[in-house]
Amino acid sequence: MSDKELYRQKMRAHLDEWKAELEKLKARASRADAETRIKMKDDITDLEKKLEAGRAKLSELEKTSGEAWGSVRTGMDAAWKSLKAGFSDAASKFRK
Repeated sequence: MSDKELYRQKMRAHLDEWKAELEKLKARASRADAETRIKMKDDITDLEKKLEAGRAKLSELEKTSGEAWGSVRTGMDAAWKSLKAGFSDAASKFRK
């Protein structure tokens, strides 16, 4: 299996995990009081946008061939870091 394929599988698995985590946050928000729901709404919207950006980068990666995937990987890594930081931040805020 190529490096590109291994990387693609790894990123898809992480995106699937984060989608599940986002669904958990949405469920938690639906059970929260009004003030907490308002606070969570912006974070959830931000995470949805970051998740979509990650999916777009993955789609872009899947369409590349040969050596071009290296530059796409750089963008995917940046999207990955942003998404990971967003989930960590949201999770820490709403576990309290």
